[in-house]
Amino acid sequence: MHFASTLAAVAFSAATLVSANSMTFVNLDDTKRTVYVTPTVGHAHINPIELEGRCEVKVEFPHGWIGNAYTVSEGKENVPGMLAEVTFQGWNDLTYYDVSAIVDPTDHDGVKEMYPASQAGAEVKSSFSGCKIFPCPTAYYLPDDIQTVSTDETDLIVTVGNYGGLERREEGSTYHPRNFVLGKL
Repeated sequence: MHFASTLAAVAFSAATLVSANSMTFVNLDDTKRTVYVTPTVGHAHINPIELEGRCEVKVEFPHGWIGNAYTVSEGKENVPGMLAEVTFQGWNDLTYYDVSAIVDPTDHDGVKEMYPASQAGAEVKSSFSGCKIFPCPTAYYLPDDIQTVSTDETDLIVTVGNYGGLERREEGSTYHPRNFVLGKL
């Protein structure tokens, strides 16, 4: 009997690990930031996270969690800027995410891009939201904007801070097909 209950506990733990949700916040510059995570009503509270310059921190989220995150640079007032918005295990069990500029489109030091962890290091990302330099056509600016992206992955990368040496968007940027929330994958 003890063996069966132990086996069941191990199987449950393994299933939980496989379906774990996470966002890894990657700080692109030397500025220390605090990541504030705001749940949608009824979802679990996540404590603020300190993010040192040029470091990354992985934050895990419960199954079905919905909310957003923003960063505040050290010494600055806690005011939401660009938001990293996410819904884990949403419709059709997909992850929905976007970088939203609705609250403060002038925030140029906070959240930059979001994409599935499997695309980390890829030169061309096919599933992403946000941009290196704002404004850009791949962020969410208006309610009902068609910029929310979907993926079957549950581990996301969120870049924050400033890309070294970039002061403006590159001329002639190429954007690739994306998985917008239109029911098509």
